[in-house]
Amino acid sequence: MKKHLIEGKVVYVQIGPGCWGIVDDKGQQWRPVNMPEQLKYKDRRVKVEVQEVEESFDIFMWGTPVKVLSFGTLMP
Repeated sequence: MKKHLIEGKVVYVQIGPGCWGIVDDKGQQWRPVNMPEQLKYKDRRVKVEVQEVEESFDIFMWGTPVKVLSFGTLMP
C-alpha cells in the first residue's frame, strides 16, 4: 500500500457515530483507522506519515482510510 507524508489539520467529522480525520493542505481528506489520542484535538496542525489501508466495510464514507505510522504536531 502507498505511504504518504501529509501536513494538515485535525477535524472531527459528524457522520454516523463520528470519526476523527485530517484534511491536508491541498484539501484531501484522510481518515486514520488508528488515530493517536495525542492528535484528537480539533484544528490541531499535524505532520503525519501514513500508509493507505483497505477496509472491507466502511460506515463513515469520508476520507481515504490510512494507518498512522508516525506523527508530530506543528505550530499554528
